[in-house]
Amino acid sequence: MFSPKKFGRYACAALSGWVLSAAAATPQPTPEQQFSEAVEQLREGRSGDALSTLESLTRREPHFRLAQLFYGELLSALSGAGDNGLMASAADTDPRLQDLVDEARVRLASEQAVPPAGTVPNAVLQLDDSYTHVVLVDLPRARLYLLQNDHGRLTLLRHHYAAMGRNGARKQVSGDMRTPVGLYHVTRWISDSALPELYGAGALPLDYPNVWDKAQQRTGSGIWLHGVPRDTYSRPPRSSEGCVTMANADIEALRPFVRFGKTPVVLSDEVNWVPAAQIEAQRREFLGVVEAWRAAWSSGDTDAYLDYYDDGFTTEQGMTRAAFAAHKRRVNANKSFIDVQLHDLSLFRYPGATTPLMLAEFTMDYRSSNYSTTTRKQQFWTRKGDGSWKIVREENR
Repeated sequence: MFSPKKFGRYACAALSGWVLSAAAATPQPTPEQQFSEAVEQLREGRSGDALSTLESLTRREPHFRLAQLFYGELLSALSGAGDNGLMASAADTDPRLQDLVDEARVRLASEQAVPPAGTVPNAVLQLDDSYTHVVLVDLPRARLYLLQNDHGRLTLLRHHYAAMGRNGARKQVSGDMRTPVGLYHVTRWISDSALPELYGAGALPLDYPNVWDKAQQRTGSGIWLHGVPRDTYSRPPRSSEGCVTMANADIEALRPFVRFGKTPVVLSDEVNWVPAAQIEAQRREFLGVVEAWRAAWSSGDTDAYLDYYDDGFTTEQGMTRAAFAAHKRRVNANKSFIDVQLHDLSLFRYPGATTPLMLAEFTMDYRSSNYSTTTRKQQFWTRKGDGSWKIVREENR
């Protein structure tokens, strides 16, 4: 058991910044912000104020077990109970208390819970205006960020604790109890009344496995963002069968910002916040690559067009690069002109890949002498050893 002063130093590492973005937007602090306030009071040596804040919080949210743990620990410290506190007990045999200690460590140890001013996540290079918001989950730090897209400028609206699968990230097969890493879209909302109590206030299912997952032969299904049972406030950092779980108030607050099939959800095991200018340089570079591909196709130069496709390129239907090339040569031979135009373009640095991987999502208007169509397309580009970019997967959504 440690003293209130030491307890404050232990607790303040990351929580002191949690109030930055969301607190100003709500007249009443959320339970998480109230917990953050108590930690800040401990950091400042105001143990009495912290005790009062935690007492109020535990009355407000009696199922916020981590707050209850901190409240009991602080009471024990102030009473001079020595090593009889809850955290000492948790190190012994009670797995429930150990889960709370694990949650405390994840919440408190993340020094980058609040991104530095002027930075953006390097996973998002460009968002089309049709994507009004993007959800980013930093899986190792158990943190979910909601960002607003204002004509390409990302603004952090809110962020909060969110847990993942009990065996960690990088899902590969059905039943591995891992959370996938990748970019997904929410497909619908499942209300509380249609779900068992395990899922709490509701669920936002994701479209796992996506195009890239299928290319990597990943299996499984039923990956959701969802709430928690009402007899608790949050779950341990690693506790689900692969879903991302959060407090019921947080899933309900997130829901209005999600547009089905339109809001990107990035699940990442390596989130980096970088200066916006750095993203701009990378964005322009990759936009040039996509434009060069478009121009080659429009020019009617089939060889130049096919040169953008990697030797390992495949389609979801099982077509190899050789079969794809033969098909394109046959089709293009019967056309006197081709015109390809792209719009609604979004660019993402795809998470979890072993080599640099980019995802381009766009609407394509295709016109030729004998055929016209408009499609929504996803392209996955990999960077080769010589620095060139090649398409390894391409599908219509």
